[in-house]
Amino acid sequence: MSIPGYQTFMLPVLRKSAEGEAKISIVIDELSDAFGLTEDEKAELLASGRQTVVANRIHWAKTYLKQAGLVVPTRRGHFQITARGREVLTGNPKSIDSQLLESFEEFQEFKARKRTQVSAEQDGLVAQGYETNDAQTPDEIMRSAHSLIENALRQEMLEKIREASPAFFEGLVVNLLVAMGYGGSVTNAGRAIGRASDGGIDGVIDQDALGLDRVYIQAKRYADGNNIGPGAIRDFFGSLDRFKANKGLFVTTSSFTREATDTAQMLSKRIVLIDSDTLTRLMVRYNVGCRVEETLFLRRLDEDFFLD
Repeated sequence: MSIPGYQTFMLPVLRKSAEGEAKISIVIDELSDAFGLTEDEKAELLASGRQTVVANRIHWAKTYLKQAGLVVPTRRGHFQITARGREVLTGNPKSIDSQLLESFEEFQEFKARKRTQVSAEQDGLVAQGYETNDAQTPDEIMRSAHSLIENALRQEMLEKIREASPAFFEGLVVNLLVAMGYGGSVTNAGRAIGRASDGGIDGVIDQDALGLDRVYIQAKRYADGNNIGPGAIRDFFGSLDRFKANKGLFVTTSSFTREATDTAQMLSKRIVLIDSDTLTRLMVRYNVGCRVEETLFLRRLDEDFFLD
């Protein structure tokens, strides 16, 4: 079973509020059990990692009910049903959704305000093949849009890298490692990286300022589909052995075969494999080859501020 959409939670949330003043955290726990969610589903987080999906959807169900005048907040984290909400329940509805809520003027005004804010994002997602639906909360729509934009950026990065020279790719690996905290600085790391391959090693970077611990690097700028096999991993292992090295980093703009991954795990030296997907994710994370164009702040109501 998957986690229900926020509209599915509207009627159960309203019914809970009809039992007396409801506490949102308790409602989340009770409805999670009532819908038979597994422990994994209860624990599933939004992309932000700060709130569970089920909590987010139940919070939005309550928010929409409030905007329609069916419930009102009482104190921090608590709410109760209104006379209008009881009237809706008297009609014994099979469900409550946005279409029903739009019969109330307050909710129409709320939707009008919301539509101007999110319609552009939704239109952009649909245009790029992503299906939006009423099961998604505004948080999920926003994060889906962010994911779509980031994936497009990563693909564009990969295309640029594959078009560049091998020397550029080696320099990119240096910059990424420095951004991640290795090598001290680009200058020091640059001196550690050789332009010409030496004994099957494309570069070496110090993990500490004194050079007591080093990571040896193999960088292969390959096209999509030209995957790295186990033979290349064994060759790299042999090169590490010649340098008496214990750690190696194999970076490629393609992928590794299953046999290559298994080989790296079985060998006695620690060899970390970085494929095109991991490479571009790390570049985005550490702002290598990209920059922050705009920062959006997601704010939540401070209920304590409005308490008497």
